[in-house]
Amino acid sequence: RQSPVAAELQRGVCRALRALGLSVVTELSLANGRRADVVALSGAGDITIVEIKSCLLDYQTDGKWQDYLEFCDRLYFAVNADFPCEVIPVEAGLILADRYGAEMVRDPMEERLSAARRKAMMLAFARAAALRLQLHLDPHCGFEV
Repeated sequence: RQSPVAAELQRGVCRALRALGLSVVTELSLANGRRADVVALSGAGDITIVEIKSCLLDYQTDGKWQDYLEFCDRLYFAVNADFPCEVIPVEAGLILADRYGAEMVRDPMEERLSAARRKAMMLAFARAAALRLQLHLDPHCGFEV
């Protein structure tokens, strides 16, 4: 489903988030039917969503980023170095990425999740991670994630 550019950005973002001590899950389905490109979970339970944009056209034709705000404490856009960053909303964070890593250029505004939403997100994150690990360990176990 993902373009090669988006896959490379996702790889770099995940590497950078892991280097910061965060756990990451990609392509996590949310309760509103959207799917977050990258969801990161800190040891303290903070939830960050990263929306990857492979080019300006991808950004311009995809206005669903606000649908992610109710599922995270922080929202970032991850783009490559050639992206016109001035179009990214100021309330969102900005990450410059490539296939090898990423740099957080601007922090987002923080909106803390309610306890109930945080619990639901942590359960979704944990279940997705556990199911994917099981599928990796036993590819013929009879289910898909």
